[in-house]
Amino acid sequence: MRLTEHELTVALTGTAKTVLASGRRFRKGGADIDKVWDETDRFQRFKLLDSIGTQIFPVLTDLPDIEVPVGGRPSFPEEQIRESVERNIGDDVGRLRRAVTVKARVALVQAALSNLPPRAEGDLRLAD
Repeated sequence: MRLTEHELTVALTGTAKTVLASGRRFRKGGADIDKVWDETDRFQRFKLLDSIGTQIFPVLTDLPDIEVPVGGRPSFPEEQIRESVERNIGDDVGRLRRAVTVKARVALVQAALSNLPPRAEGDLRLAD
């Protein structure tokens, strides 16, 4: 799937905030995720963004190109995302670890897709 740099940045940041918000410390504190994100130091943010990016970018780029109307967001069935995730996981992973990794990465990619901004006029779209 072709995405703009802006779309990838927004998707990655939104996914990182989702992961950060799922942490026990955040859930118990009930703080505002944007405030927590802003208070996180740059190196911690980098480590989180890097670890998530290495997991979702290969899958996002492996998904097929689809026509996305202006104001819309790309969407894919879970099975298609799962197949892409499985293609991008090495064979050196045990069966149980592979199952857990697939489930976690599918959730990360779904979070990234849900955080994509609506397509704007002039963004990458398939030409007829």
